[in-house]
Amino acid sequence: MKSPLIYEGTGEPTKVCVVSLTIRTNQEGDYPSLVVSGSFDLAHAKQVTQAVEKVEEELSRCRSIAIDLVHVERIDGTGAILLARLLDRLDVEGRKIRVANNQNPEAARLIALYRERRTESMRPKPSGRNPAARVGEFATEMFGGGAVALDFIGRCAASLPKVIASPKSVDWRSLPRLIQEIGADALLVTGAANLLVGAIIGFLGVSQLGRFGAVAFVPELVVVAHFRELGPLVTAIVVAGRSGAGLASEIATMKVTEEIDALWSLGFDPVRWLVVPRCLALVVTVPLLTWVGDLLALVGGLAATTAITNMTFHAYLQATLDHVTASNLFVGLIKSPFLALAIGLVASNQGLLTRGGAAAVGGRTTMAVVQAIFCVIVISAVFTFFFSLVGV
Repeated sequence: MKSPLIYEGTGEPTKVCVVSLTIRTNQEGDYPSLVVSGSFDLAHAKQVTQAVEKVEEELSRCRSIAIDLVHVERIDGTGAILLARLLDRLDVEGRKIRVANNQNPEAARLIALYRERRTESMRPKPSGRNPAARVGEFATEMFGGGAVALDFIGRCAASLPKVIASPKSVDWRSLPRLIQEIGADALLVTGAANLLVGAIIGFLGVSQLGRFGAVAFVPELVVVAHFRELGPLVTAIVVAGRSGAGLASEIATMKVTEEIDALWSLGFDPVRWLVVPRCLALVVTVPLLTWVGDLLALVGGLAATTAITNMTFHAYLQATLDHVTASNLFVGLIKSPFLALAIGLVASNQGLLTRGGAAAVGGRTTMAVVQAIFCVIVISAVFTFFFSLVGV
């Protein structure tokens, strides 16, 4: 065996792919056995496709099918996908499929890897459910979704050593484009959002602190509130709505157009090829966007405060510089990479989970944005609680 995605037998290789079908009849009806032999690989893709199309019509008339893989000499992702699609179509039509994996476990495992799993939306749902049943179903789906998310995070963590060992398994060429799209192209909208948030904090500070004659503390309020909390949070939410949706829809489109299957057939892991560069681009750009947003928030707070109070520009600037400390600045910047990583993982996971057509792409994109924003808020709250405990 040369690769976990390619099985090679020990016999002499055949030049032409052969698929033979033997029908065995008993008292209950026809139970055919599909004997697969030859080289089911990319080099013989045309012959494999023709052989599959030839036997599919005959198999569609049978109620139960057994797959015999003992004579398979070589199989890679291309042959496995073609056989898996054949079994999926027969399975959807109600046929009983049995793969004799004890004869050739590696080939059976490779075919099982590409078997499509039908989504819950394709299954008929019972009508007339009571509220308790709905609550139970929602709880089941929620815990099931959590398990899927944890499984995806585990696969991403397990792929990091492989990335270091095999850098060519990552699409590094897409990294500059991703940084441009996620960072530079988003600078205008994230900067405007932070500028307005800084101005809002300034207006609220003046209206509330002014009643106690404490307008001098407005610059400190803008710095502390925005640098520590609102800056990273607002930037991450804007990035989640803009770039997170784009990443999710891009991967979801690749999934429904079978580009992900093509990566598998070529021996590339989609987690390493697609997810790693996108998460890395987010981790690099979101802290930079947060830092720029902090500067613009100070401008917004300065403009709002000096416009409606007697505080001079120099006095506001001096009060601001007194409170731009390392703790206030880095507490917010430390959060940003984790918020960015959460956005990338959620968007990529939802994209890879897509099943169906264009409607599924839209649904997964919406779900990615909602989950990413929720994760961003939760992670920000956890960091705030931790920093409060340690007294930072």
